[in-house]
Amino acid sequence: MEQIQRLQERKEALRKVGEAARGQIACIADEESFVELSAFGFSESESGASPAGEGVVTGFCTVGGYPFYLVAQNFAQDFGGLTKGQCEKIAKTLNAAEKNETPVIWLLNCQGAKIGEGVNVLEGIAELLLKATQLKGTVPQYAIVGGNVYGAAAAIAAVADVVFFLKEGALAVSSPLVLSAKAGKELKKEEVGGYEALKNAVLPAVKVKDLEEAAAHIKFLTELFGEEVIDAELNAPAPVFEEKAGAEEVLSLIEDGLELGANCAPEIKTVLGRVGGIAVAAAVFDGVKLTEVHLKKLRAFAELACCYGLPLVLFVDCLGVEETLAVNNSAILKEIAEYLNILDAIDTAKISVVTGRAVGLGYSLFAAKSAGFDFTFALANAEISLFEDEKGAEIFYGNSAEGKEALLERYALEHADPLDAAKAGYLDNVIEPRFIKQYLIAALQMLLR
Repeated sequence: MEQIQRLQERKEALRKVGEAARGQIACIADEESFVELSAFGFSESESGASPAGEGVVTGFCTVGGYPFYLVAQNFAQDFGGLTKGQCEKIAKTLNAAEKNETPVIWLLNCQGAKIGEGVNVLEGIAELLLKATQLKGTVPQYAIVGGNVYGAAAAIAAVADVVFFLKEGALAVSSPLVLSAKAGKELKKEEVGGYEALKNAVLPAVKVKDLEEAAAHIKFLTELFGEEVIDAELNAPAPVFEEKAGAEEVLSLIEDGLELGANCAPEIKTVLGRVGGIAVAAAVFDGVKLTEVHLKKLRAFAELACCYGLPLVLFVDCLGVEETLAVNNSAILKEIAEYLNILDAIDTAKISVVTGRAVGLGYSLFAAKSAGFDFTFALANAEISLFEDEKGAEIFYGNSAEGKEALLERYALEHADPLDAAKAGYLDNVIEPRFIKQYLIAALQMLLR
C-alpha cells in the first residue's frame, strides 16, 4: 500500500508541474487518446532528487483519428531546458516513431540547454538532432513553436517538415537578450524570432491562431501525404481564365491549398494541396527575379515533395536572375547547382506550366525538358525567351525607327512565342488559359498510374 501511495504522490507531482504542457497536448490530441511514455525517466544527476521530470512530456496519441508520437517540452520545469536525460527520452520516442512508421508532433517551448550539465548535454543534443534528421523522409515531423524556443532547441524546428508559429512563438538560435546586446538596441522577442521576423530563414513556416488550427492543418497534411487520389474527372468544373492566369488565378486551381513559408520570398508561393483531387506540391511564381533565397526556398520545397512522393508542379513566371551586385556576390550560383542536384535526384512526377514569362535561366531551371520535367506546357499568351522584352528589343531592333511599344510587341511575337519552343519539341503543348486544370489532371493521372 505504501508503494502505491508513493506512486500516486509521484504521479500527482508530475501532473502538477506538467499541467501547462499536458493542457497543450489536450488541445492537439483527440480526447482521451494520449498515452504517456517514460514518465519517470530522469538524468542520473537528478534521480531521486526531484519528481518533476525532465522538462518534457512524451507519448503517443491520435489527431483526427490518425496516430502520432508526441514530444511536448514542459516550460514549467527548468524552462524546458535541454538535459542529457531529456534528449535521451526524446530520442527513445523518435526511435519508436521510426520503427512504427508514425509521424511526430513537436510542441516546442525551451530556453535552451540546462546550465550545469556541460558536455553531457552537448552529446545528448547531437544524438537528438541526428535522430530527428534521420527521420526526414521516413515519417513527417511537425513542429509547433508555441513559446520561447532558443538555442539548440531551435535546430529541432529546422529539421521539421512543417513549422507552425503561434502568435507568442519565437525561434532563435541565440537568446534575444544576447542578440539585442549585439545589435546595440533592445529588441522584443517577436522582432528577433517571430514569424514575420524570420523572413530569410527559409523555414516551411505556417502562421496559426491557436493549437486547434495547427491540429487541423496536421490532419490535412497527413491525408495529403498518405492518400493519393487519382480518380479526378477531366471535365470537372474549373475556373475560366480567358486572358491570363497569373499567380492569383493559378492559386485558385489548388484545392484546400496550405502555403508554406509565406513569410519568406513571397514571389514564389509554395503550396501543398490538390488539383482535381490529386495531391500535389505546387510552386507558383509571380514575376520573380531570382535571388539566393528564392532558390533555397524552392530547393527545400522540391525535397519535401520528393520525401513524401508528391508530384512537383511549377507554374512559371520568372524573369531570370536579379541583376544586382548583392545577388552576384551571394551564393546564388551554388544554390542553382544545389537546386539542379535535387531536381535530378527526385523521382516524383515533375510538371512545368509557363503561365507568364520564362526568361533565360527562368526557363532553363524551371521549364526545360532537359532539366528533367515529365510534362512541359505553356499558355498561348506566355513568353519564352533569352532576354526580357525591353533588352531583347534593343539588341535585335536597336536601329529601328519604330516606337518602343511596337518594338516590344514585335520582339514578343518574333522571339518569345511559345509555339517556337513547341515546334522544337521542347513543349508538350501550348494551351489556352481556360484549359489549365484539365491538362494538369490528365498529365497527373498519366504519371501516377
